[in-house]
Amino acid sequence: MESTESSYVSSPEQPRKKSPPPPASPLSDAVEKPTYIKLLVSNAAAGSVIGKGGATITDFQSQSGARIQLSKNYEFFPGTSDRIILISGGIDDALKALELIIAKLLSEIPTEDGDDAEPRMRVRLVVPNNACGSIIGKGGSIIKSFIEESHAGIKISPLDTDFLGLTDRLVAITGTLEEQMHAIDLILSKLTDDTHYLQNMHAPLSYAAYNSTNHGLNGAGVKFQHNKEDRTNSVTIGVADEHIGLVVGRGGRNIMEISQNSGARIKISDRGDFMSGTNDRKITITGSQRAIHAAEDMIMQKVSYASERETD
Repeated sequence: MESTESSYVSSPEQPRKKSPPPPASPLSDAVEKPTYIKLLVSNAAAGSVIGKGGATITDFQSQSGARIQLSKNYEFFPGTSDRIILISGGIDDALKALELIIAKLLSEIPTEDGDDAEPRMRVRLVVPNNACGSIIGKGGSIIKSFIEESHAGIKISPLDTDFLGLTDRLVAITGTLEEQMHAIDLILSKLTDDTHYLQNMHAPLSYAAYNSTNHGLNGAGVKFQHNKEDRTNSVTIGVADEHIGLVVGRGGRNIMEISQNSGARIKISDRGDFMSGTNDRKITITGSQRAIHAAEDMIMQKVSYASERETD
């Protein structure tokens, strides 16, 4: 169970007002001060950021002035099947690059005809555990102020103890693009003044030590074998318990279609059988690497748009 210190979600009782434009960064007089942003994206989303022949990522780097790097195919953040994007440069450049990336991914979210709601997605930042205190504040005062000012939802995950030696946590941010960028601007301005955060700027993107057949203390999380395409592999992902119905579908229709279309075998854990420290049910996907990624993308498409609509 998460402590009150580690998790805060915006839930304003009053109707939301339109967020004002993000203020000039507190570090605007020192924009050249180096910083970085790490975030997670699915393998499919990573392809959209890279673009054909690297055209998109090259364009984003040119527009922003920041450097953008991605972890290699199948190099995932522990406990997930998501790749890592590292954006580095001056704070304003890094924020510009992040905005370009988020806007690109939002533009590819499918919408129904006649639906005028603004597409939304959850942005997950990777932050060293020893730097999280600077954005939580005493009694959660800082993160609460960020939520109030930006109108974005902000949640900091507990450290995943299934992975011995892992020192990074995830900061999930929800809301409109404008709200998310405002929140991230506030968060980054704090982190860039934190020595613990900056010390991790040049840490490798690979978490290969965790992405092996067995993980951490009890083998929980993603189970992945680097074998040939025709060999059987297995990945376990987490989906919030309240969204499992979207994956299963009426009478199991959705999950049967996903299994048939991807060629993967899919198993969902029983109620109450959650991934460590979360209320996420385990979905184990077994098959070739190609089948696993196809099934994962289909599952995430079922969940992502509907879950983000619920944050309104």
